[in-house]
Amino acid sequence: MTDRLWQTKLLARVHDPAEKALVLMRDPAGHEGGTSRFLRDLLFQDGTDVDMKKYVKWADWWAAAADRPNWPKDIWAQTHWEKEPILIHPLSGKEFDLRTLATTDYRQFKECSQEHFKRLKMSDGERADWKRTLLAYWRFGAEIPEESDDSKLGALWSLLPADTRVPDHSIWDHLDLTSAFAGVFATDENQEVALLIVSLGPVQSFIASARTTSDLWAGSHLLAHLSWEAMKPLCEQLGPDAILFPRLRGLPLVDRWLRDEVGIDSSLFEGSDWTTRGTDANPLFAAALPNRFVAIVPASHAQSLAQKAAGSARNWLQELGMKTVEELLKEAGYPDDDQDAYCYQQMREQIEGFPEVHWASVPFSLVRPRDRSKQRDIDIKALQQAMQPFFPESAEQPGFLGSDAWAVLQRESEFFSPNPGVLYPVIHDLAERTLASAKAVRPFEQMEQNGWRCSMTGETEWLTTNPAQLKRSYRQQEDTLWSRIHNSKPSWAKQGEHLGALPAIKRLWPTIFAKQAGAQRFVVSTHTMALAPSLEILSQEISEDKLQGLVSEKKDDTPALPRKLACLRDRNPSVARIPAALDRLKDQDNEGSDAVKLESVIKDILGYKPDAYYALLMFDGDHMGRILAGHDQHTAITYLQSFHPKVRNGFRSKAQNDNILKSYGDLKRAMSPNRHLAISNALSNFALHVAPFVIETEFRGKLLYAGGDDVLAMLPAVDLLPAMRRLREAYEGHSEKHRELDWRALRSNNGLVLKEGFAYLKGNLIRMMAGATGSCGAVVAHHQAPLAMVMRELRSAEQRAKNEGGRDAFSLNILKRSGGALSICEKWGDADELLRRLRKFLAQPGVSRRAVYNSLLWLRDLPDSTDESMLDQLLLYQLKRQTDRKTIEDYADLPGITQRLAQLAVKAGDTRDWLSNFMSIAEFLAREARAPEIDEAEQT
Repeated sequence: MTDRLWQTKLLARVHDPAEKALVLMRDPAGHEGGTSRFLRDLLFQDGTDVDMKKYVKWADWWAAAADRPNWPKDIWAQTHWEKEPILIHPLSGKEFDLRTLATTDYRQFKECSQEHFKRLKMSDGERADWKRTLLAYWRFGAEIPEESDDSKLGALWSLLPADTRVPDHSIWDHLDLTSAFAGVFATDENQEVALLIVSLGPVQSFIASARTTSDLWAGSHLLAHLSWEAMKPLCEQLGPDAILFPRLRGLPLVDRWLRDEVGIDSSLFEGSDWTTRGTDANPLFAAALPNRFVAIVPASHAQSLAQKAAGSARNWLQELGMKTVEELLKEAGYPDDDQDAYCYQQMREQIEGFPEVHWASVPFSLVRPRDRSKQRDIDIKALQQAMQPFFPESAEQPGFLGSDAWAVLQRESEFFSPNPGVLYPVIHDLAERTLASAKAVRPFEQMEQNGWRCSMTGETEWLTTNPAQLKRSYRQQEDTLWSRIHNSKPSWAKQGEHLGALPAIKRLWPTIFAKQAGAQRFVVSTHTMALAPSLEILSQEISEDKLQGLVSEKKDDTPALPRKLACLRDRNPSVARIPAALDRLKDQDNEGSDAVKLESVIKDILGYKPDAYYALLMFDGDHMGRILAGHDQHTAITYLQSFHPKVRNGFRSKAQNDNILKSYGDLKRAMSPNRHLAISNALSNFALHVAPFVIETEFRGKLLYAGGDDVLAMLPAVDLLPAMRRLREAYEGHSEKHRELDWRALRSNNGLVLKEGFAYLKGNLIRMMAGATGSCGAVVAHHQAPLAMVMRELRSAEQRAKNEGGRDAFSLNILKRSGGALSICEKWGDADELLRRLRKFLAQPGVSRRAVYNSLLWLRDLPDSTDESMLDQLLLYQLKRQTDRKTIEDYADLPGITQRLAQLAVKAGDTRDWLSNFMSIAEFLAREARAPEIDEAEQT
């Protein structure tokens, strides 16, 4: 891996200018004669050789064929994109119309682009540093600094299309893929490309073994780190653009590697959240990497790269295991310099071979171009034979090879002859099937464990300094490693807990990682979360003297607060210390007089007793496997949908009398690298930016973890319903209340705007998972309820949303301290909107709590044959009876609520039970302590 590799990749990265869509057919120099020529002259002062140019040309052809539809030979449509600037979402086909950019000066775009990339050039003295320059261009090319953006493209810069006829993928996607292919051509002695898929596991069992929310976060975060350690050798050898999924650009873990290990200029990272935030709001704490990756690699190096990936991940975990034991011994008061201590041996043995790593590699040489100089006229016999074992009884060609699209593309009299890049979907499909076969064969070595087992998993011995202790139950012993840990550091081990290697690593990982990240990790207590809305009101109403003597004046007694309330630490510190004061006074004062006095002061100011219930929320995207494989109909668009509207009209005109061509346009687009990049980018943006903004900025919650399409968060009970819905909208990237906003309105918006599969946040326009759905499970529980029990209910609720709800649904459980429980499982849409409307009505001061109670009594005598109209009128009558006249006059929404409530109740089938649960949940969430809901205006 020499400079030649990085030179070739750099040449590929500058073969098209970033502003191509804006200068095409406007610049007399042509799109290759402007910025591209400027950068070639800047970087390659000694020129480039013939082979490098050849590899870049091949790579460009392959990348274009993999990401774009093949075209008929005759040019029947052109687009002046600056006059009709349209972006098309690759997952939904939705159009984002930018109106016009025709008044802009293309020369200004060129100047901005040239100055931007000139600043990113990295040098080693007089000599250009090819690798660091390539990585700087890859990382920061798509982020033009505001002060350099004279053309005011802003957020649009990162989404400029690669092909104005098919504006569903950006120029950056094309440059990434071209660089990946070119690097392989320059590296493999036979210029043979392979697709490599690597998968780490186990996932679910590793994450699920948890006693606390901290354990849950640690499991997901550790897997993300293991994934990165597996990817790192490939990034070091071929560059991060060789990895197609997940997309690594902008991920904090990768940025830290670029700055600290590669040596990219640290000033380029200044201002990034991961360099400035001193708490676990820092995005380094997000588990934003999946447990698998897809990469373009040299065919001759595929096996060695896969083995390096496995070795890198396992070596990193072994080092972390030794660090964990060292920290445990130090905390417990044992000498930590004795590397022969028995627990070190246990750690090495118990994590040996973890994680499991499976991989599969498929070479593109299965598709051989007969004309190698032009990379066309391909022979697919070897590819057909390789696919045959997976379809032994099929008489037809499987997958893409048997599709109408492939049949049309072989009409060489009308279409350009396809190159191997066109068959990326077949290569990917074959690699996935091969990987599945590799996973089915799971060789393992049995690990002998004779002593007492880990109290969390029951699978391995618990770590000890004295192997003789393993012969007896830890319940019969007092001086063990873990009993000492509990006495000195209870957050690492609860009473009676004795952990094996992996659970111990998970338990200490939050502490170890916080030190590495240089940030403080804090956990908002369930009691603080329940009190959050009350604290916000108290901070505006209460005076310091009323709390004197009841609340500690020590700064250390201020508990961790949700980010939205963090300002209370300085603005009203006494109020910020109320949760800790209540907990301390109840523990220390048997009579509870001081605690009662403090509660009385709070109640007098609020007018009600503060809430004691909080909510846990778990969100998960639906059908992610199908989406990544291209088999999900809701997130796959047709060839015609991906065309610019002007091209679409031209295609329809040409296909009027050609049914085969017309059917080609109506077919779903095959899997492509662009699709993988788009999905990965959307998921990382959701996990790193959008979900944290929703939970912690729009609402008063605490994000426990976010990884791709998975979110676990804690919220005040009053924020739960709007937060659930908002998270679902954010995942898809669409909200009805933002539908009418235009592009210019977004520029002045400081919040989160969701429209047509895009999110506009903090000056960035980013694609989200348009067309995709997500399911949510939620639990409302008392802050003193055992967390393990609440987590079991939460997982159960999420599974009900997936199974009983049929996905794209939510499931909500309310666990009352008295022992009663309420639950509902419904599709998103009418049900969650109606629940919010009913809750809002019942929270009005003029509505008696007996409104629902009396209605439930009346429901017992409801005849089975009650129709919607009668049910509507009776519900309206009962609710009006318990509502004062002014509220009825002011709240015009009530008739609409009862009408929709009657419709959904009858549709549900079991009218009585459904209405009883639905109305009881709304009443519970509408009680005084849960009345101050976040104003929706704050979200727009």
